[in-house]
Amino acid sequence: MFASLPMYDRDGTRAAHDALWVLIRDNLRRAGIAAPDLLCRETDHVAGWARPDLVVGQICNLPYRARFRGMVTRIGASDFAIEGVPAGHYHTSLIVRRDDPAAGLADCAGYRLAYNSGLSQSGWGALEAFARGKVALTPTIETGAHGASLAAVAGGRADMACIDSVTLRILARESPDMARIKVIERIPAGPGMTFITAGHVDPAPYRAAISAAIAALGKAETETLGLRGIVDLPDRAYDIPLAPEPGAVPN
Repeated sequence: MFASLPMYDRDGTRAAHDALWVLIRDNLRRAGIAAPDLLCRETDHVAGWARPDLVVGQICNLPYRARFRGMVTRIGASDFAIEGVPAGHYHTSLIVRRDDPAAGLADCAGYRLAYNSGLSQSGWGALEAFARGKVALTPTIETGAHGASLAAVAGGRADMACIDSVTLRILARESPDMARIKVIERIPAGPGMTFITAGHVDPAPYRAAISAAIAALGKAETETLGLRGIVDLPDRAYDIPLAPEPGAVPN
């Protein structure tokens, strides 16, 4: 058995994720669903999504649409109560260095883009769709993580990056690089990080277990994670055109 909540699992959120998992695990077991004692942090998150023994995982909507739709069962989208977006959705923020004169995407033609992954909706897919027909993007550095993308911009190795709203909230507490960047554009990103399980099963008991766990989470852990609920979005919410790979974008 395998469970992982990898998408916002950082040093500062690890204990809160562990507390959340204990609640989810116990709720699942009471519903007759076997669940591992602990979250796994050793398995690569993409490999984890494909595991046949996945009990609960968390996936970005771009890899879900591109590779895993039809392979896993979607339980529901994380709701972080982000202002100005529907429940279960999130947005992404376009950042540049604080002293950069750019005031929006239109000012960023030719800027070197740092992106966490070509399979990231917030770091790549949403920006590509937003920029299409407006500004030619120049994907330059694949960093592997939003925090690394922010550091690349702050340190001058890249000129812009897109960071999802939940990660940006976490980095505001943890990263000194935040003082060296500014947000110049808010870009729609779509369904939030989505809870999944392996195979084709009834998602209802999983959704109930996660919902009850979120509601029972302690105040400190709730404030750390910012997670407020889980939303059963319709399938059509994920009917978003796929972005081309960064290397395939003309510039």
